[in-house]
Amino acid sequence: MIIDLIATKIFPYDFSASLAPEEIDLSGEDVKLKSNVALEGKVIKKIMQANVEGALNAGIEIECSRCLQPIDRKLDFSFEAAFVTEENYTESKEAELKETDLDVSIFDGAKIDVNELVREQILLNLPAQEFCSENCRGLCPKCGVNRKLINCNCEEKEVDPRWSALKNLK
Repeated sequence: MIIDLIATKIFPYDFSASLAPEEIDLSGEDVKLKSNVALEGKVIKKIMQANVEGALNAGIEIECSRCLQPIDRKLDFSFEAAFVTEENYTESKEAELKETDLDVSIFDGAKIDVNELVREQILLNLPAQEFCSENCRGLCPKCGVNRKLINCNCEEKEVDPRWSALKNLK
């Protein structure tokens, strides 16, 4: 979905969309869309930039950080994004970035690609770690088996070989 800022005459411009999973390119990422992305928002056009405020809702599949099993989760969040043209981004090539500069994207001044905005917002709002359950035991570091499914007999109290000489001091 493209929002054409030149053809649009009324601002703020309200929009809503339902984007199919194949419209959002998440290939190469550790997440899959399981449902359509419901998006509502508005574009506010200013002299030097365009701001997009909105809310996003989608079902995703993500891997458990411990056992790597797929987990179904729901994303539901609000976002704000600012778009400026390249010539208005910074006056100096060696300018110091401020925290507010991290929310600014560069665009051509005429069109905003909503699909790319949605992709970016999904990736920014993914949890750093996600667990299938609080007591997930993860993978065995020795044999690699999922401890939630199989109770392996690997020795858990294996001594680091660098400390083995201290065992003989007793």
